[in-house]
Amino acid sequence: MNIFSILDISASGLSAERMRMNVIANNLANAQSTESPDGMPYRRQQVEFISLLRRSLDSHIPGEELLGGVKVRGIVKSTEPFNKIYMPGHPKAGKDGMVEVPNVSVVNEMVDMVTASRAYEANLAVMTTSKEMINKALGAFSR
Repeated sequence: MNIFSILDISASGLSAERMRMNVIANNLANAQSTESPDGMPYRRQQVEFISLLRRSLDSHIPGEELLGGVKVRGIVKSTEPFNKIYMPGHPKAGKDGMVEVPNVSVVNEMVDMVTASRAYEANLAVMTTSKEMINKALGAFSR
C-alpha cells in the first residue's frame, strides 16, 4: 500500500462532501420555488455516493479488494410528493386554494449540512494527521 493512499482516500471524501454541501445549499435556496423550468415545484435533490475499491497488489488471494475512497455516483431527485399549502391568492393555487410547494424540509437540510460538514472536517483531520506522520517519517530518515 502506498503511503500516499490515505491522502487520496481523504481527498476523495473531501470532494464528495463538498458536492453534497453544494446540493444541500441548492435545496435550501429553492425551498420556496413553486415553479422550476419543467413548470413544477422544485424537487429536493440528494447526492449518491459509491465506494471505490482497488485490487490489493500485496495479496495472493484473488479478488481481495481494499477501500480506495468514495466518489459521487450522481445527483438524484426525490420521488417524495410535493408539500401542499393553503394559499388561495397564489397564482399557482388550485380550485381548492392549495399550492404545491417543494418537498424540501429546511430542518432536514440543515441536519444534512451539519453531517456533511462534520464528515468534511473528519477527512481534513485525517489528511492533516497523515501529512504530519509522513513529515516525521521523512525527518527520521534524513538524520
